[in-house]
Amino acid sequence: MSVIPLSGARRERLGKGGARKSRVAGQIPGVLYGHGEIPIPVSVGSREFDLALRGHRGGNPLVTLKIDQSEYTALIRDVQYDPLSRDILHLDFQHISLTESVEVQVSIHLTGLAVGVKDGGGILEHILRSVEVRCLPTAIPVLIDVDVTALAVGDSIHARDLSVPNVTILSDPDATIATVVAPTVIEEKPAEEAVAAPASTEPEVIAKGKKEEEGEEGKDAKDKTDKDKKEKK
Repeated sequence: MSVIPLSGARRERLGKGGARKSRVAGQIPGVLYGHGEIPIPVSVGSREFDLALRGHRGGNPLVTLKIDQSEYTALIRDVQYDPLSRDILHLDFQHISLTESVEVQVSIHLTGLAVGVKDGGGILEHILRSVEVRCLPTAIPVLIDVDVTALAVGDSIHARDLSVPNVTILSDPDATIATVVAPTVIEEKPAEEAVAAPASTEPEVIAKGKKEEEGEEGKDAKDKTDKDKKEKK
């Protein structure tokens, strides 16, 4: 991996207010840390940063950061973006040594057309998108290419299958990177003939019972009225 030259300056104004003023002035606020040193607040020109990294592929950019009269070899560990404008809000630089191994995440790139997809109608699933590796800074891969051409339906590639020169894979060896699964088949059920349920006779029974009760109540009331008339006479 090539080392990208980049210039910056120390930030005098700290906090959210200082970071905001740096962005208004066309600068990206950031911090440089590592090697047990006191973190240094820095700023880098937005246009200069864009031009310096325009041709870089993959993650983990390696830079030579010049701050005042000092130069630092550093990894860009984190880039924070505005969710709406996608402008860069903040940069994290990790000061490293080119002779000491570092641990980073490297993206996985699948290549080829799986035979299980081409001839078996299977579906290729890309499960693990990146792996953690340990290596010297200059040996960090831009991407790790994984050829899936030989995968038949039911076959998988795991992290243990990766082999990258001068790189140690730290991710779980059993982690699945890619697999070809059989297509999901949805069986159509035959249309069932609708069977009309016999009408319930319960409402009729209730209705009939209700009428009988009403009839008895009416009869009792009539008898009571006739009895009262006789007593008055």
